[in-house]
Amino acid sequence: MEIFRKFGEILESRLGEDLNFIQVVLGPRQVGKTTTLKQIVSRWTGPVHMVSADDVAPPSVDWIDLNWKLARAKGSGGLLVIDEIQKVPGWSGAVKRLYDEDRSKRALKVVLLGSASLMLEKGLSESLAGRFEIIPAGHWNLKECREAFGWDLTAFLKFGGYPAAAELAGDTKRWKDYINRSIIEPVLLRDLLSLAAVNKPALFRQAFMLALAYPAMEVSLQKLLGQLQDSGNVTTIKHYLELFDGAFLIKTLQKYSGSEIKKRGSSPKLIPLNTGLINAQGDPARVDSDPEWFGRLFECAVGAELCQQFEEVMYWREGSAEVDFVIKSGQKLFAIEVKSGRVRKPRGLAQFLKRYPQARPFILDLESGTRFLEGIPLENA
Repeated sequence: MEIFRKFGEILESRLGEDLNFIQVVLGPRQVGKTTTLKQIVSRWTGPVHMVSADDVAPPSVDWIDLNWKLARAKGSGGLLVIDEIQKVPGWSGAVKRLYDEDRSKRALKVVLLGSASLMLEKGLSESLAGRFEIIPAGHWNLKECREAFGWDLTAFLKFGGYPAAAELAGDTKRWKDYINRSIIEPVLLRDLLSLAAVNKPALFRQAFMLALAYPAMEVSLQKLLGQLQDSGNVTTIKHYLELFDGAFLIKTLQKYSGSEIKKRGSSPKLIPLNTGLINAQGDPARVDSDPEWFGRLFECAVGAELCQQFEEVMYWREGSAEVDFVIKSGQKLFAIEVKSGRVRKPRGLAQFLKRYPQARPFILDLESGTRFLEGIPLENA
């Protein structure tokens, strides 16, 4: 079954408007950004020019100039799509210049796709302020996987939301090889190493695999550092975690305290943004036999979905009292406890509400949590 993703609906609607902002689609590799753009292109009534910086070695600003002019030459009402734009050094300056040349004419719609948000957003903020809109393209949720592959919650926790890998789910070895070699390795060893300063690639990769071993867990950076086989320091580990976050792999949640200083100095809670990344390093069948592990991945999946829906996601702990997730959304404060049936320490929701009475509490059990993973808004799940 072919799925037309929600971000595609948003993008197609914006492309049909008289407004002419650059549309920037940001999201991880292998979640259907290019496929969705091809679906939109197939329905576009005007001329189209779609290219990828992945296909050029090395891409340059001259390459952007050339393809922009080729799109112009195809006539008015045209659509220009440039995939993996962040791989072109100096891309934002070239796009700004070319876009400003065309802006008054409104003859060309422009869509940029990227899968390393730290690098892409840096270029956007530096040169393109006021000229673009961002459309997030996150990992597939449970509803999409159910509709496309017939998966239930357990299958979703095992294999995560990578559509291309779903066809291999019946062969664990092939599925794991695909996740590791076609998703993780290209992002770590090609995308990030080409865009950021990483002095020790082996340590970088080891840090990523170690972080995956602590899904939905609060982990001190010193503990992570102590388990690495190569030398490093806390600053290096923090830098690596920022890169993993910027590539939509692992989200680092800080502790909520009401104090920015305390929040930044806390031990982070690690949320791999796709449970497939975790199980590709072990045995997906563990989800069936280990209730504790099932609960851990369920909490991780809920956390990942929260990170897709909200910008400020944190956790809270005071002594043995804890709240799984704390959300700040405008003036609203949400406190969320995830219940999966596994044996856990006493929770801290009541203590949190005493300290922050303005917070609205939510308890997501397997039933309501499953609805949330299917895309139902938190307040309706």
